[in-house]
Amino acid sequence: MGFRGLGLNGGAAGGVRERPGRGRSLVAVTARSNRSKSDQHPADWMPPSLEAQCRYVGEWVATKLRWQLTADDRELEALKVYSEGPCEDTIVRCTPAA
Repeated sequence: MGFRGLGLNGGAAGGVRERPGRGRSLVAVTARSNRSKSDQHPADWMPPSLEAQCRYVGEWVATKLRWQLTADDRELEALKVYSEGPCEDTIVRCTPAA
């Protein structure tokens, strides 16, 4: 599903993506990058490269959808900027939590 088809209704976590038949895949990051991110959402922190930003946003959205988490207004606006701009072709895959 592309970003345009997502209905976020207003969460937390990222970095682990579950895909049918593939299990989980972890994203390796440096300790420095992990510390700079801390628990900030996409309105407050983004990885340095555009490719990593799109992956980060896609995994963030997938996690929100999987666990039916909400997002605050600043977070939604940041996700909208990426989904309508540089990451509009990003595919989001998620499996709803049981």
